[in-house]
Amino acid sequence: MASKRQAGPRGAVPAQEQKKGDAARLVRRPMATVPQETARSRRALVDVGNLINGRPALANRQKPVVVAAEKCGKVVPPLAARSRRALIDVGNLINGRPALANHQKPVVAAADKRGKAVKLKESNKLKPEVIVISSDSENEKKASGGQRVARRAPIHTLTSILTKCSRASDGVISSPKKMQAYDIDAPDARNELAVVEYVDDIYTFYKSTESTSLPLRSYMNSQTEINERMRAILIDWIIDVQHRLILMPETLYLTVYIIDQYLSMESVPKKELQLVGVSAMLIACKYEEIWAPLVKDLLCISDNAFSREQMLTKEKDILNKLHWNLTVPTMYMFIVRYLKAAMGGKELENMAFFYTELALVQYSMLVYSPSVTAAAAVYAARCTLDMNPLWSDILEYHTGLAEPQLLDCARRLMSLHSTAPESKQKAVYRKYSNPKLGAVSLHSPTKRLLGA
Repeated sequence: MASKRQAGPRGAVPAQEQKKGDAARLVRRPMATVPQETARSRRALVDVGNLINGRPALANRQKPVVVAAEKCGKVVPPLAARSRRALIDVGNLINGRPALANHQKPVVAAADKRGKAVKLKESNKLKPEVIVISSDSENEKKASGGQRVARRAPIHTLTSILTKCSRASDGVISSPKKMQAYDIDAPDARNELAVVEYVDDIYTFYKSTESTSLPLRSYMNSQTEINERMRAILIDWIIDVQHRLILMPETLYLTVYIIDQYLSMESVPKKELQLVGVSAMLIACKYEEIWAPLVKDLLCISDNAFSREQMLTKEKDILNKLHWNLTVPTMYMFIVRYLKAAMGGKELENMAFFYTELALVQYSMLVYSPSVTAAAAVYAARCTLDMNPLWSDILEYHTGLAEPQLLDCARRLMSLHSTAPESKQKAVYRKYSNPKLGAVSLHSPTKRLLGA
């Protein structure tokens, strides 16, 4: 017959049962008195974190002792402590004590190093407390009035420290006040995707490497069957395809770069020029887009003038010529930064992109580097919208270009704007005459740059 377990006096806790034959013997251990402060010490928090099935696993790996209580204060057998409710109660710990779901007065069992169980006094009211784990330094406790406050320490990377020192030594930053005035990344300090700590280094690297990745500015002289007008027709068609397929702007600028870079390395027959353009778009889509168009879609757009094998062969040939180097600073990378420094609205953004896409079509604009063209596009947009000032100190700081250095490129962009309505390549003009893009192409070009 199974023996029945009897509830002992309040001063004893069942610790272990040993079976001998059919009888069961109950072993009780005497209770030791431990001050209440010991249960609330940091060691108690450590023990609470090492719970196994709702029971504290002691550091000396002795067999744990569990105390559960009901309203009447009777001792509950250990089997009840292993139930699901015991596990749920263990998850609601406050200062190492279980907060019961029925709001009963909790009874806390704390164990000392010898493994003895101690029954603490019942608290009249259960007050929730917030535990902030901080340094144990007594100086910090006294300085904060005995309260521990968790503060997020500022992040100082080695790159930011070295950059700050190098700028100060080079005279780029004259004073801390000027640096704070030109800080356009302060609103994105908590945005991890903005990489505020490294964004200045990234654009410094872009400017230092853009000259090494530019195509030859006179590559048309080596082409025997194509000319500038054919290239303009191709780029105009590429811009129209990008707009109709709702592709990302990064795809457009990378496509034009791939076309120019490949044409500067390889002589292309006239009949294969469109094949180069559609293959370059396929490569750019695979690099920039989340969902790239299928090969059959691009073949359909090109009126099935080429086969699938021709496109894939040309794609491989282009990548081999470019040595698979597609991570280059295009005009788009610079203009998004300069527009952020301009602190303008959506109209300024659309107007600046209108000028940069006009520059993509024209082969003559390759004489300017992408960073200069992007800065001149922002300047021309501010002139067209009659913004004051036309060029601020913040823009000069982030572009590294003063207003006189932009005038020549800005005049060419303004000239392209004035001739856009009568031009044969009207894809950019039609695109930005849409009210969804602010109809910015319908603005009259400023006479300030046209008459200069």
